[in-house]
Amino acid sequence: MNKLLNEKTNPKLLSPLTLAFVGDGVYDLLVREYLVDKANRPVGELNKEKVKIVNCRSQSEAIKKILPNLTEEETSIFKRGRNASPKTTAKNSTVGDYHNATGLEALFGYIYLKGDTHRLEEIFKMIVENIDNF
Repeated sequence: MNKLLNEKTNPKLLSPLTLAFVGDGVYDLLVREYLVDKANRPVGELNKEKVKIVNCRSQSEAIKKILPNLTEEETSIFKRGRNASPKTTAKNSTVGDYHNATGLEALFGYIYLKGDTHRLEEIFKMIVENIDNF
């Protein structure tokens, strides 16, 4: 996945919630691609499977699994996202899961905007290896 627009964006200058805004879309797209690669199914089935993976609880579990494999810089970005103060909270999730999910999304947004697609793929593969345990 190559960054499509604006090569000059410096993710270090963006707020953690802005990084999470981008990362939410990146993570969602990677999950959709993962599901489509597994099997060609009706869209309704694909969406049900996507929702099982792209939710606060699953994303919170994902970051717990990969956290030991993150660099110091990546861990710092995750923590900035986790500690941000979002204006909303999840309806069907704990506050802790919501914060962890925001941190994961900030991490994905940061790595994507940094243009390090190789690392993005590595991290997503770590998540996919554990996806059945969420």
